[in-house]
Formats: sequence, structure tokens, C-alpha cells
Amino acid sequence: MTGAVVVAMTATSMLALAPTASAATGGYVALGDSYSAGVGSTSDYLNSCDQSTAAYPYLYQQAVDPSSFSFQACTGATAPDIESGQLSALGSGTGLVSLTDGGDDVGFSTVMEDCVLYSQSTCLSEISSAEQQATSTLPGTLDTLYQDIRGDAPNARVVVMGYPELYDLSQSSGCVGLSTKSRTALNGAADTLDSVIAAQVAKYSGFTFADVRGYFSGHEICDSDSWVNSVTWPVSDSYHPTAEGQADGYLAAFRAAL
Repeated sequence: MTGAVVVAMTATSMLALAPTASAATGGYVALGDSYSAGVGSTSDYLNSCDQSTAAYPYLYQQAVDPSSFSFQACTGATAPDIESGQLSALGSGTGLVSLTDGGDDVGFSTVMEDCVLYSQSTCLSEISSAEQQATSTLPGTLDTLYQDIRGDAPNARVVVMGYPELYDLSQSSGCVGLSTKSRTALNGAADTLDSVIAAQVAKYSGFTFADVRGYFSGHEICDSDSWVNSVTWPVSDSYHPTAEGQADGYLAAFRAAL
């Protein structure tokens, strides 16, 4: 497994006022994409957004019982989708917000599909294109989203979750599927994505980046106790956290960030 990229978390600007003390007791809103909805963690989803009772937001609200809970995360959601379809749940009484976003904005699902279906060269080309998009256009996209979240929930603590590396490269030689070269590139792309997200989060007072990569170490694809689905059925569950990944990876990282 490659080492996780270390990201400097020093704030470069103060774009919003810090949340008030009410953040600890207000309502909780879970925003984001399939990693927050819980895709891959169950065979029985709650709705068309593929929300799961095994997802970390649902587990957290069950354990903590916030004053209110709004589960907005939806499979396939990009930042514009979150802007148009999820932010209406925020308000001055929102004390806590969780978020995953960025993977779909750079074409995560297309990259993984092409890596599975086509040649190594196609896979590597798709990964390179996604990384270029992550470093060039994603920062501005995230800035807009974070500003709007802060504007709509001025008193909230906002925890932005990262994405895990998919593969334990130390076990790759005995693991069927993609080539080690493709796996290495995919892990590197996850590191790039997390680096970009963390750098943008660091600009905002009251925002925290929760790095999940360390929690998934030893529990990636190619490990005997993997918390990430490999290619599976339904196909949309592939390359998403299992129930264990949600509980022991994402929920653990989320609670540690708080």
C-alpha cells in the first residue's frame, strides 16, 4: 500500500465566521454522494438515493440522537446536485453537517468502469484525466459548495470526509483483477482527490477534513478482511465501503473528527 499523502491543514484564509456553541446541540444534516448514502453496505436500500441504515450518517444519528436528522446524501451526486437538491435541508438551527463530494465530480464511476472493462492503457489514461480535473477544476467547484454550505448553515460544524485508497498494494501480486500498475494509479488518484479536498477544507473556519485512509489500512481490496467491495453485484456497489467500512472506517473517522 502506498503511503497516504500528508496534507498541510493550515488555513489560508478566513472565509466565514466560526460556528457558535449551538453547533454541538443543533440538528444534523448528512450531505453528499454514494459514500455517505451507504452504497455497497446493504442489499436493502431505503429509497432511490440508495440510502442505507448501515451508512455512517444513519449510524451516528442512531447513537447520538441529535435534535433532528436530515439524510440528504444520494448516489451519483456531484457538487451541483448537492447545491440544487440537498442544501435546502440546512438552516440556522443546523449544528452539524457531514459531506462526501468530489469523486463523482471527476468521473469516479466512469473511471472504474473503464478500468474493469478495457485495457490497462485505457484505465491509466482515464485515471490521469480524472486527476487533472481534480487539480484544475475541482478546487473551484468545492469552494462554491463550501461557501454555500456555510451561508445556509452559519452555526454548523462541517466535517468533510475523504475517500479511502482502494487497494492494499503489498498484497497485489496474489490478488486477481486489475494489474498492480492500475491499482497503484488508482490509489494515487485517491490520494490526489483527498489532497485537493483537504486543501480546500482548510480555508474554512468550522470545517474539518476527516481522512479515512488510515482507518481502511489493512482492510482494502486484496486484504482478507476487506472493507471495500471489489467488482460485485449490483455493479453500483462495486468499489464502495461495506457495512464494516461504514461503521469501522467512516463512522470512526467522523467521530474522531468531532
